[in-house]
Amino acid sequence: MAAVSRGVLCAFAVAALCPVAAFAQFDSYDALMADLMQRYNLPGGAVAVSRNGKLVFAKGYGLADRERKLPVRPDSLFRIASISKPFTSAAVLKLVEQGKLHLDDKAFSYLSDLHPPKGRPVDSRLATITIRQLLHHTGGWDRDVSFDPMFRSIVAAEAVGEPAPASCHTVIRYMLGQKLDFDPGTKYAYSNFGFCILGRIIERVSGVSYEEFVRREVLAPAGITRMKIGKSLQSDDAAREVHYYSEGRVRSVFGSRDTRMGSLRDARVEWPYGGFDLEAMDSHGGWIASAIDLVKFANALDGRRGKPLLNAASLAELTSRPAAPLPQTPPAYYGLGWSVRPVGDGANWWHAGSLPGTATLLVRAQNGFCWAAVFNSRPEGKNNLGGDIDAGMWKAFSAVTSWPDTDSFSQFR
Repeated sequence: MAAVSRGVLCAFAVAALCPVAAFAQFDSYDALMADLMQRYNLPGGAVAVSRNGKLVFAKGYGLADRERKLPVRPDSLFRIASISKPFTSAAVLKLVEQGKLHLDDKAFSYLSDLHPPKGRPVDSRLATITIRQLLHHTGGWDRDVSFDPMFRSIVAAEAVGEPAPASCHTVIRYMLGQKLDFDPGTKYAYSNFGFCILGRIIERVSGVSYEEFVRREVLAPAGITRMKIGKSLQSDDAAREVHYYSEGRVRSVFGSRDTRMGSLRDARVEWPYGGFDLEAMDSHGGWIASAIDLVKFANALDGRRGKPLLNAASLAELTSRPAAPLPQTPPAYYGLGWSVRPVGDGANWWHAGSLPGTATLLVRAQNGFCWAAVFNSRPEGKNNLGGDIDAGMWKAFSAVTSWPDTDSFSQFR
């Protein structure tokens, strides 16, 4: 998805659930969703918008399930993919606030019991990687140079001698036997694996599972109750979770563990349902949430809605530019789990998400507004869906000439 944020439509009739959706001034969002869904063949999606901490618009569009003809609701649950990273960042910063870790701690000092596959040497630079560098995507892995291990589940499991799909710990052990792509701290390169490590550090320091810690320390204070780590297999979908659509079929990472496939080791499945292990992606891409949940979270961080989730020092760290030798002049950069673009005396924060079957965007604008858009498909191959969602949401926002002062958050739990 582009990191630029400036700076058949079958809409579910939500007027009864969310009166703000009936206002004619929101036609620009209807037009945007109709265009995106038709142009990219997206079955369904949802949008939520807040103003000064109040939910002023929430609407579902199209179909959550084509076969069963179920409409998307404003509060339907979607895989949010990499928007999971801001939640992991918030969890890390909560631990910093609690005095249980520091951003410049050496990351692998918390995972010293994990060892590489037998006979594989460990790159000495691994010991220098800090928690801050993992949050900044400067840890030393570049998927464009080598690969993304989170999508090498079978390979990682075989290398370590564990059953597929590879657990988070198995993936880490596999990567302990791989060389880094660059010296830590010298380059930005987006890394799902770095956030996988952060999830395990959260577990070691807190003494509970990653999911439990985030739900207790991040979601509950924000008033979010329905978010959870998603499941890979369709049979395990959550209540009100959408169906995901993608092109083609791939080898199942579950093999004989996929009960739908019996004992067929090389079973071919739809990408979103066994092409990758969503549970092992928990801290970098595993959460499911509604568009409303995402907006509620973004409003909670600095107290636009209720008590601030993070203190002033944490927010300053979250939005600060990574230090040299990283470039100091680009107008936008990656902070601690968010893309950041300074605007006036504030900044826009945003994050996008993308997986087979999923496309998402969350924007927290410095002008008091926040919005999220989520879809249950993404086109494969070269396309500009991410950029079109971002630009389109700004355009739809700019077309609204008057905003209600009502707050509909209480209608959705």
